[in-house]
Amino acid sequence: MGIAEAMGIDIGGSGIKGAPVDVVAGRLTERRVRLKTPDPSTPSNVAEAVAKLVADHDWNGPVGITVPGVVLDGVVATAANIDDGWVGFDAREHFTRALGLPVAIINDADAAGLAEARFDGDPSGVVILLTFGTGIGSALLHDGKLVPNTELGHLEFHGDKAETYAAARLVKRESMQIEWWAERVNEFLAYVELLFSPDRIIMGGGISKRFDEFAPLLTTRCTLEPARLRNNAGIVGAALFAMEETA
Repeated sequence: MGIAEAMGIDIGGSGIKGAPVDVVAGRLTERRVRLKTPDPSTPSNVAEAVAKLVADHDWNGPVGITVPGVVLDGVVATAANIDDGWVGFDAREHFTRALGLPVAIINDADAAGLAEARFDGDPSGVVILLTFGTGIGSALLHDGKLVPNTELGHLEFHGDKAETYAAARLVKRESMQIEWWAERVNEFLAYVELLFSPDRIIMGGGISKRFDEFAPLLTTRCTLEPARLRNNAGIVGAALFAMEETA
């Protein structure tokens, strides 16, 4: 039996990652390519980078693209950590024309949530996935079904956005001062639990690879675990979404 493939591209505030994905097995079928997010990160500049990723893989099939913002029927309604020119931008129409391929657009954390739910052994209950990177993205799932565009990183917290207070970009990578950051994350997780009483919280984003290091510093009532797909969850989820939306 052949594999079912789509390409997933994950647009973030600092990097754009992409690869073809076996959507049945939930794995990348080729190397992941990462490009730096253009500065300024306008739709046209990002579109050039996305086209390069597609060309690098000689890809000619469905493409799922994540955006760090609210996405309503392919149109970007908010812009988090990317250029304000994305607000009101019909990303699905633009990328479909630019790439000449079937395209689906989804919020970045929602894509990661879809992937985790699909390849989770038991997706039951209320599950919140939080992606910690340049900002904080979120996906809310109930019994494996996505409630889209929650953007919990934009909750008001300590007089500012939660992601301003606890995003992974605050970690000083040279000195690895993760304890200071973990204290802030702990406060945010307690707030999320107060609001939603989840059964599980899944931590994703680039820093999830260090989960074993900072997990002992975090205290939650619910189960806390790393994303199974780590920082590839957004790519896999984008490909899943593309396969479903463009079929």
